[in-house]
Amino acid sequence: MQVVYPRCCGLDIHKKTVVACVLLTDADSTVHRFVRTFGTMTADLLALGDWLRFHAVTHVAMESTGVLWRPVFNVLEEEEEGRTLILVNAQHVKALPGRKTDVKDSEWLADLLRHGLLRPSFVPPQPIRVLRDLTRYRKTLVELRTQEINRIHKVLETANLKLGAVASNVVGVSGRRMLRAVEAGESDPQVLAELAKGRLREKLPALQQALTGRVQPHQRLLVGELLDHLTYLEQAITIWNRRCSGSR
Repeated sequence: MQVVYPRCCGLDIHKKTVVACVLLTDADSTVHRFVRTFGTMTADLLALGDWLRFHAVTHVAMESTGVLWRPVFNVLEEEEEGRTLILVNAQHVKALPGRKTDVKDSEWLADLLRHGLLRPSFVPPQPIRVLRDLTRYRKTLVELRTQEINRIHKVLETANLKLGAVASNVVGVSGRRMLRAVEAGESDPQVLAELAKGRLREKLPALQQALTGRVQPHQRLLVGELLDHLTYLEQAITIWNRRCSGSR
C-alpha cells in the first residue's frame, strides 16, 4: 500500500533569519527538498507565507524557542488557508533519535513532521493569547508592588521604626500618613502616632514606642521614593485590571 505523505515544511527560527525546508513526496516515493532563508521582518514573513503557498504546503512545524516563534506563528496563522501549524517543544525534538546540526534543523523538523513523529504543543486561540499577555504583565506589576512594600519594611527596620510590629498594614491609610510625615522630616513619635486613623488609634501608646527611631536623611529620601513608586504601581494595576477585564 502506498504511503501518502503530507506536504511538510520545517522552520528553524533565529532572531534575524528563518530557514525553511519543504519536503515533497512524489507518487513514486521520490522526496524533493526545497530550502530557503527568509528574514524575520513582517514583509519577509509574508514572503515566507507566499513561498509555502507556492509549494502547496499543508503542514508547518517550528520549535518553541523563547518568543522568536511568536511573530512567525502569528503571520502564518493570519493567512492559514487550511494549513496546519505545529509548535513543538525543543526538548522533545532533541530527545528523538537522529543527528541534528544547525544547518539541517529545518530539514530535520520537516522529516519528523512528515513521519508523524512530532508531538504538538498546545497553542491557545488568539483572544486567549492576548489575555495571557495582559495578565502576565499585570502579574509583574503586582510582584513589583510586593517588592516595594518589602523594601519599605527594610528601610523602617534599618531606621529602628517598628511600625510593622503594631500596624498590620504599613502601607495602609494610617501607615502612609506616618511615612509621608517621616519623609517630610517629622521625628516626634507622639506627633507621628497621632496621624493614626480608625481602630489603629486604640494602639497609640504602642505606636509611640514603635515610632521612636533613628531616621537618617537618606532613609527619608528612600521612604518617599518608595511610596511614590508604590502609588504609581497601584494606579497601573488598577488600569490593567480594567484592560484585562475588557479583553475577555
